[in-house]
Amino acid sequence: MRTRYIAALSLIGMGAGFITTLFLPDHPAVTLLKGGFEAGLVGGFADWFAVTALFRHPIGIPIPHTSLLLKNRDKIAKSLISALENELLNKESITSKLKKFQLMRIVGSAITKAASKRSNRTGVLRFLQKLLVKLPLGALVPHVQAAVVTMIRESDARPIAEKALNAAIQERIDEQALDYALREGSAWVDKPETGRMLGAMALQKLSEAKVGGFMGFAVQAFAGFMNEDKLGPMIQQLLLSGIRDLMEPGNPNRERLIAELRQRLRHVAQDEAMLERGKIWLEAKAAHPDSERFLLQRLESIRESLIAALDKEIDGGGKKVVIALRFVIRKLQAEQETTDAAERKILSAVADLVETNHYRIGLLIKDNIDRMNDKELVRMLEEKIGGDLQWIRVNGALCGFLIGLVLTSIQLLS
Repeated sequence: MRTRYIAALSLIGMGAGFITTLFLPDHPAVTLLKGGFEAGLVGGFADWFAVTALFRHPIGIPIPHTSLLLKNRDKIAKSLISALENELLNKESITSKLKKFQLMRIVGSAITKAASKRSNRTGVLRFLQKLLVKLPLGALVPHVQAAVVTMIRESDARPIAEKALNAAIQERIDEQALDYALREGSAWVDKPETGRMLGAMALQKLSEAKVGGFMGFAVQAFAGFMNEDKLGPMIQQLLLSGIRDLMEPGNPNRERLIAELRQRLRHVAQDEAMLERGKIWLEAKAAHPDSERFLLQRLESIRESLIAALDKEIDGGGKKVVIALRFVIRKLQAEQETTDAAERKILSAVADLVETNHYRIGLLIKDNIDRMNDKELVRMLEEKIGGDLQWIRVNGALCGFLIGLVLTSIQLLS
């Protein structure tokens, strides 16, 4: 080490100066220098002995109270561990430091800065693409299917049915379903073949009707006068007119029909037996192998759509990543209390984790120290703190020289 050579040179310089003054003629200046070099030599040797005694026996002689670090390596290790556990890593000190650590702001700033670079945005998107491509959907599907079956089995069907019914009524889905059925029915009724079929059915039922007296004569006369080509269009027009009335908003018949429909739906939503049968049917369908294939197809389709969307976003430079990030930041800023609470929980969890496991750090330190032999330990300590300690030797030699000058001056003046 460079400082060791400087310390050695300071000691050699003092010794050389002292020897030189022995051969010079008597003179007050020589006497003064001799006293300074003598005291500097003594101070340099004394500090060399003190510094060396920390790491090893000076000159290899086992002088008492030398090689202090090696003799007290266990005590030093225990002291380091104790200081680490009780002073540096206790919960109070950790908590006080973490309170000053604004986690969300630092993380948000780092993410925002990273997202400002196009290469980072596209890199994240490509990483997500690779994850999607490598995602084992075949192995994932059984778990998804099992989760769906469990959810159906353990769910309470009645609250779900009532909530779904209320939502459907509020969104007027029941009316939309009725209008759809009426439109489809109207399209079917308006077909020519439907008219012929209705005419034929009506004539057949008229001929089968057993009505006596004048009414029977009238029915038979009407049946004889009509045929399916005449009767069918007539029935079609009647049905189409009725359907149009039911499709007209505010029509009394429509309102009564919707009210009856809703009443029936409410009855179904409260029928425990029917809901239980529905649950059993849904559970069986969800557990069927066809459902597994259906889930796999849907997941594959979703994956392809996501990969295509990510490709498009990569070509665009990942601008939507910035938009999404800004949206999240605005949401977090709007929910400042929630964000602060989350930050406190995270920092508290970190503090608890460190406090719970800081003894492991101590054990690691002790284990590493125990693994080192004496030579390795001394070399490591000298590399870390030996340089600063060598300056003690330099300061000792210089201070001794100055003190020697002062003491010799006093002797000359007395």
